[in-house]
Amino acid sequence: MKICSIIAEYNPFHNGHLRQIKYAREVIKPDYIVVIMSGNFTQRGETACMDKFTRARHAVLAGADAVIELPTVFATASAEFFASGAVKLINSLPGEKVICFGAENGNKEELFKVASSMLEESPEFKALLKEELKKGVSLLKARELALLKTSDINEKILEKPNNVLGVEYLKAILKNGYDIGVEVLERKGSEYNDKTIHSETPSALAIRQAVISDNLLPLNGVAPSFVIESLPKNLPSLDREILYSVLSSKKSELKEILDCNEGLENRISALARESVCVEELIEKVKTKRYTTARIRRILLSSLLKIDKTLIRSALKSKLYLKVLAINGKDNELLSMLSKSAFPTLTRKSDLAKLGKTAYSVFEKDVFACDVYSLASGIKQNEHNMIIVK
Repeated sequence: MKICSIIAEYNPFHNGHLRQIKYAREVIKPDYIVVIMSGNFTQRGETACMDKFTRARHAVLAGADAVIELPTVFATASAEFFASGAVKLINSLPGEKVICFGAENGNKEELFKVASSMLEESPEFKALLKEELKKGVSLLKARELALLKTSDINEKILEKPNNVLGVEYLKAILKNGYDIGVEVLERKGSEYNDKTIHSETPSALAIRQAVISDNLLPLNGVAPSFVIESLPKNLPSLDREILYSVLSSKKSELKEILDCNEGLENRISALARESVCVEELIEKVKTKRYTTARIRRILLSSLLKIDKTLIRSALKSKLYLKVLAINGKDNELLSMLSKSAFPTLTRKSDLAKLGKTAYSVFEKDVFACDVYSLASGIKQNEHNMIIVK
């Protein structure tokens, strides 16, 4: 049995995602396509445009067989932990495993070369990394510059966001010795950060911008109709709640959040008291070293009470597969998932199968679901599973 896994956010689902699923089905020819998808919050520290059950349903309607939630502790973390957590779940699946991901660079060998070089971290690399960080650049940029000076790699690979994630997937596979095959699909259409719609394969950001501007007409043909019909009139926001969380948090609490180091907790705490909204706070805090995405993740983690200790414990522990949506036309699908190394969660009673750390991780999913309900105005049942027929 062959399972092809796709790691995604689908925020929202569009033609580029549809192309990936079709590619996986036609080229890899798996028995099942299983998507590991972020829940109600994303890797850039933002609130998802639609709830996780709706987005999971879209994925199954588009051709996936099952959608499993990437636990919130990973979904809202940096690229390294996001990728490591997702690949950890994929490795737990039964049978032959293949990961299919999209990247701006479709050369698998070049991506593997970068991943291998980053894992080596020679003394020269570490010294150069420290030197670059002293110049005030972000950790990602510092790693890129140090790597270019110590390795013979394609210098443009780490300039693109999907390449960066792809390299992190490969790092997780190599570091842990996972037996997972790899298929890379070259990304086509708009850039990841493109805010305008000028092709049939736009960025998810451009679609969200269309919702913000209340102009959905350009979306015709760029995403399946069932996605466009589900788009909200306004994107859900928790900005007030996030700012309140930061204002009410002690510096010692902020310091326990992943990537909130080097005294950044002091900067955030002080500037929060001078800001009237989250955007103003981010503008005041960000520098070349502290990127907008990093700050957003820290602020969101403050709201969701996710600390670095839990994230790191989760990477070392046996977790679970929380099924968000499934193809109800295949009666063998749930039976297949039940053979995984991790317990499959489809109902509340399945929680009895979880260990201490796994249960703590799941509690964060429940809390994130409750918090998202504040933004969407619609109460969700965390123990739900959508059966698509």
